[in-house]
Amino acid sequence: MRIEFYKHNLEPDDIQRVVSVLNSLFLTTGPVTRDFEQQFAAALGVKHAIGVMSCTHALFVAVKALDIGEGDEVITTPMSFMATSNACIEAGARPVFVDIEPDTGNIDANLIEAAITAKTRAIMPVHLYGQMCDMRRLRAIADKHKLAIIEDCAHCIEADRDGVGPGQLGEIACFSFYATKNITSGEGGALTTNDDQLADAMRVLRLHGMNKDAMNRYQTGYKHYDMERLGCKANLSDIQSALLIGQLKRMHALRDRREEVCQRYEKAFSNVKGVTFPRVLPKSKSARHLFTIRVDPAKRDAILAYLQQKQIGVAVNFNPIHLFTFYRKTFGYKGGEFPVAERFGASTITLPMYPKLTDDEVDYVVENVGSAVESA
Repeated sequence: MRIEFYKHNLEPDDIQRVVSVLNSLFLTTGPVTRDFEQQFAAALGVKHAIGVMSCTHALFVAVKALDIGEGDEVITTPMSFMATSNACIEAGARPVFVDIEPDTGNIDANLIEAAITAKTRAIMPVHLYGQMCDMRRLRAIADKHKLAIIEDCAHCIEADRDGVGPGQLGEIACFSFYATKNITSGEGGALTTNDDQLADAMRVLRLHGMNKDAMNRYQTGYKHYDMERLGCKANLSDIQSALLIGQLKRMHALRDRREEVCQRYEKAFSNVKGVTFPRVLPKSKSARHLFTIRVDPAKRDAILAYLQQKQIGVAVNFNPIHLFTFYRKTFGYKGGEFPVAERFGASTITLPMYPKLTDDEVDYVVENVGSAVESA
């Protein structure tokens, strides 16, 4: 049996919607992107959504929109994809890491205040694997110290915690529609905010700093544009938006199936010695983006190899950011500074988990994980 790490959930209607765009006037940011942005904002219960080319672009635009740059610091987590902290560096700021919670992998709110300095401008939490951070606690800390919150929601659209959803308490939230995400356009992302001024700034920043996009320049007669500030090229196209609109309508049904898969995994792995997994906290609903297990770090790579030999797609989400060569050389990080994140990263294996995964395939993965742990 061969089990792919991920399979997308595109349907014929999604493809036909793209064909319709290809036969239309606008291929770049146009009316379909505008419709998607409105529907995405409504789905999340926020005022504004701005489509961009990736979550990486979203994070960079968010930092720039808040005028965070040279000499500033942003508190974030080492347990994420490198794009989270890279966006701060690209904007001229310095990411400041704090360690994580051992049971969820999310940023440990208890450690944040000790990391705040006169240079701190924002907190950038990551809702790891789809489990939301403690946003009520983070909001209280941010308000106390007059900081902004930029949520990295690359794993998290359909979640909530303590009655709060993604983007509802942060100044800006950043989302990913990468190829393996819960809804996908291959590449793509979005920003959300409830702040009108930030929304205007981010629309300008995503397109070179121009105050008019192609639709506004040409649709009702040519209009001159101005460059108000230095931005980047990051606008989402109508082709990508056409793929996303249909998935947005199905995303809760897709999440329900991922929940079934995860619960099947959790029930099975509860009886496998040497295997643990991050838990979903009470009063929380995870977006269930990834399913990871943790094993003995000394055996992890052998288990990865075993599963690959059995034709099971696996990954590691994530190796701690501060241990990458660039971060060691640039900021002087070394092993032992964030021990919870380091052990978490060294023991983690990401297993196949998506709506098209069958119960038989889940059982095959479970059986081989058990065999791999025993043999290692």
